[in-house]
Amino acid sequence: MSIINMLSTWQWGVLAAIPPAIVLLYFLKLKRQPLRVPSTFLWHKSIEDLRANSLWQRMRKSLLLFLQLLLVALAMAALVRPGWRGGKLTGDRFIFLIDTSASMSATDVKPTRLAEAKKRVGELIEQMASGDVAMIVSFSDTARVEQVFTDNRRELQRGLAAIQPTNRGTLLGETLRVAAGLANPGRAFEISDTQVAEGLPATLYIFSDGKFPDVDGFSLGNLQPVFVPIGQNEAPNVGIVSFSTRRREDKKDQFQAFARLENFGPEAVTAEVELFRDDSLLDADKVELKPHGSGGVVFELGDPHAGTLKLRTRSGGALSLDDEAWATIDPPMRSHALLVTPGNDALELALGTESARELAEIEIGKPDILESKEYQRKSAAGYYALVIYDQCQPRDLPEADTLFIGRLPPGSSWTAGPKTPAPQIIDVESAHPLMQLIELGNVKFAESLPLKPPAGATVLIDSDAGVLFAIAPRGGFEDAVLGAEIVGTNDEGERYANTDWPLRLSFPVFMLNALGYFGGSSTAAATASVQPGHSITLRSSSTAETIEVRAPSGKSIGLKREKAETFSFSGTEELGIYQVEEPNQEPRRFAVNLFDSSESNINPRPDGAIRIGYVKLNGESGWQGARRELWKTLLLGALGVLCLEWYIYNRRVYV
Repeated sequence: MSIINMLSTWQWGVLAAIPPAIVLLYFLKLKRQPLRVPSTFLWHKSIEDLRANSLWQRMRKSLLLFLQLLLVALAMAALVRPGWRGGKLTGDRFIFLIDTSASMSATDVKPTRLAEAKKRVGELIEQMASGDVAMIVSFSDTARVEQVFTDNRRELQRGLAAIQPTNRGTLLGETLRVAAGLANPGRAFEISDTQVAEGLPATLYIFSDGKFPDVDGFSLGNLQPVFVPIGQNEAPNVGIVSFSTRRREDKKDQFQAFARLENFGPEAVTAEVELFRDDSLLDADKVELKPHGSGGVVFELGDPHAGTLKLRTRSGGALSLDDEAWATIDPPMRSHALLVTPGNDALELALGTESARELAEIEIGKPDILESKEYQRKSAAGYYALVIYDQCQPRDLPEADTLFIGRLPPGSSWTAGPKTPAPQIIDVESAHPLMQLIELGNVKFAESLPLKPPAGATVLIDSDAGVLFAIAPRGGFEDAVLGAEIVGTNDEGERYANTDWPLRLSFPVFMLNALGYFGGSSTAAATASVQPGHSITLRSSSTAETIEVRAPSGKSIGLKREKAETFSFSGTEELGIYQVEEPNQEPRRFAVNLFDSSESNINPRPDGAIRIGYVKLNGESGWQGARRELWKTLLLGALGVLCLEWYIYNRRVYV
């Protein structure tokens, strides 16, 4: 048991004098007015002999005296705030990192994991001693400082209460850099009227379920980390990890909806799936999912009109954010695309299909057109939505999205290692729109360039030799680079196939994904879908300088034209359907879905540990942040004693 002193020495002295004063009052004799009565004269002498001349009388039994002393004792005990400590704060500077990512909305810990984390941090704040300082940082894939260093516990509790859950993924690296920068400022930093000009040690508490990759290349320095895992082991959950629509290849006037679900729990599940079109039930199905397995479902849509689709599963689970997914069906808006290649039958065939022509007006040219004035004028004016550079490289990047095949973009942002023979594909980012419905398990490459993409890039295909395919932002555009040729040329000038990918169905699907994603198409063949917090480039079909984006909650956001036809939108925090409105045009839509297997898999790390740099942190499995306080119970007891004393006094109860 531990206590917290709430009064100063002189205040305790005054309080300690109350019990003796109460007892002395009960020893005092009553001072009565003498009255001479004739009948008592004979006994007057005897009474005087029996009467003591002292100030004090003998102690009498009194229940009221006992209750008054008990009341004071309970009040004194409450003022020292007795209680039991769980996790004990060490040091005098603390940084509380609180995970607000999508998985922290899981309800395996009631009411949610985030609420439990906030509760534990609040209890630690109450344990802070006088002079201790702390700050609070919430994080998902970005960091947010909720409260800078302060010793004001009320301010800390206010900042803690303001933390809200997000639908984002989780990354710890940026958050650690923010915490380290604030904990070890190289300049004067205000902490409750105290200036700190040098780094000071701090205890770093990480409250999270650990659904983030290990942080490499980070030095903790003065930070002393403590990892507090939140969540139960083997928490059941079934999530929708992909949902899209596509025109049937055999019947061009018919559409299909495809969805994939994953079971992250330890038991087999029969997932009930419902498909809604414009809020009306369209179809339903069931999917048998093995423990830690996945399954797909296909719905026939026929020839639907423009509208929205919503997929919902009733499989249950501790996370509800991945129980729904959305897709859109909008009239096609053809963009302009350019393929620059010395000759590639596979590419030209994939881009020459009717489905590809519905998505974009595609031009094909030899590498020598890069020097033509027509190309330079169109690329600088933003005429093209997508330019594909196959086995060639322009002098300058165009005002457009790009796809480089077997070459790197000009400049120093992208680099690559030496050619590596027979790379083996080990991971595919299937949640990204470019890689949806792409299966590469049986695809082989003869050789590749291990890519080193710039900061902020997303790895889409990883191999045992290094990054094979990645995409990175560039202003309002994106550059995607495939570090392997489709068709190569040897030293004798002979052309050869560098991969068997064009023989697989996934290759033309990939090219359709590229045309739809980079071209901003909203056709059912390439449904626009992004993950929460990610930016999307919107294209205008008119000359309007502004457009409006209406979020699922009804909030409207105005956007101004950036370059050529593009508008960049990053306010994708809500899940659901967003509507794009521009003057004199039919509204268009895009969907924001979770589609993050690492967030849907809410089971904590198997080993219960995280790694930061070279430091391995084991989760404090037996750690309890709660301090069990008794002062409230003691005050309630004191109130009960006071009520009992009042009753006894008023009812003239004698014991």
